[in-house]
Amino acid sequence: MTLPRTARRSGWTSQLVLASLAQTTSTQNKRWRPISVLDDWVAKEARPISLRQLMVFGRSLTEARLISSANYVRTELPTRLAHRLRDIQQLPYAVVSNPHVHAVYELYYKAFDTLRKFKEIKTLEDNDVLCSVIGQTLQAHLPVIPKLAMGILECSELMSAHELDKFMNTILRARISRRVIAEQHLALTETFNASWYSPGAPLPEGHEFIGEVFLKCQARDVIDRCAKAVCSLARSAYGPDVQLPDIRLTGHLDTTFPYILSHLEYIIGELLRNAVQATVERHQRRQQEEASRYPAGNMPPPPPPIEITLCEAAQHVIIRVSDQGGGVPHDMMPYLWSFSKGKHSQQLLENLKKVPRMAATLQELRVDDVNQQNSAELGDSEQPHNNSLASLSRRPPNLRLGMGLPLSRVYAEYWAGSLELHSLEGYGVDAFLQISKLGNKNEQLTMRASMDAV
Repeated sequence: MTLPRTARRSGWTSQLVLASLAQTTSTQNKRWRPISVLDDWVAKEARPISLRQLMVFGRSLTEARLISSANYVRTELPTRLAHRLRDIQQLPYAVVSNPHVHAVYELYYKAFDTLRKFKEIKTLEDNDVLCSVIGQTLQAHLPVIPKLAMGILECSELMSAHELDKFMNTILRARISRRVIAEQHLALTETFNASWYSPGAPLPEGHEFIGEVFLKCQARDVIDRCAKAVCSLARSAYGPDVQLPDIRLTGHLDTTFPYILSHLEYIIGELLRNAVQATVERHQRRQQEEASRYPAGNMPPPPPPIEITLCEAAQHVIIRVSDQGGGVPHDMMPYLWSFSKGKHSQQLLENLKKVPRMAATLQELRVDDVNQQNSAELGDSEQPHNNSLASLSRRPPNLRLGMGLPLSRVYAEYWAGSLELHSLEGYGVDAFLQISKLGNKNEQLTMRASMDAV
């Protein structure tokens, strides 16, 4: 079936989607459900939450509060899924038909169809059933990020980079939001059922998590943990004798703030990974170029350090990561924050095929043996809080996927923060991560009204 160019490129109305689907084969028709099923759910807006709300709600947990949380999750998850299903349906059909985008649609529709049928949660037993379904869904959706990324790269000639990036940012931010509320409820249920917990009582002294929210997230500790993981990763990629840059930390080292630990670890891990890789590779190139200057047996100077500065203000914490890795190549600058990568797309597609599951957590920066070693060194007290995001993707240590920075920015902006990067080509990069310190900012969601207004 040949479609008008304007219809392919500008996005279709739902009526045009239905009309075109009616002309496809019966096999293709099975891929799509009537969109009327979504109408009632799409008519609802998501109800944003803040870290402070999560903390206050879970601080003195009772059976009534747990059941209230279950019913919020029971209605909120299918609402948010319905909006994203509608977004996918409004893509050009050539994009919708991409096997990777289609696979994501199928995963989302199955979860939506299952969750929308749940009756009101009235008992702890009802909640246990809901939690079981949520846990299975979270695991089933681990392939979503690499599939979306492959679909976007393959469809880069069918839509503009701006449209594709807007779609990806909306989908990924919504994905984070669903996992936050789902995993928060699972963690609250786990706390309520723990032998040490007394319903309605305050948390015992020394317990620093309310669900998935880390009450006193200390940036210094997160940076130290990420630095160990990234340095171990670099040794796996470049050899045990590689010269690594020192990672120097200065500034307000004792600052703490409430945050979801896995989010911060992912952002810091990606920034450090980029900085270490760029610094090591530039240093190795210089060593090769200047090898004749060093007599046999003499060691060349070490690579320049990576400087990390913590700055605490009244409302925010700012983390600056500065390296001397040569900066971002000029031909990559247009794609820095984009999920579309132009001429680099084909190589990234090959890399993404090697990562079938991706949770977007710090653990994915580690290979298995390094991960086990780090776990032993750090001890249980410093391990990321248990959640369904913790499975490894077994990502090869030097495998570039082209989505670390754009995905890190999605994570940063989710809780009303920001991530900016300034590159001096030929010298290095300064990355600035700003985090809301008080936890009083609502999650930044893309609402239906803003999507339909475009």
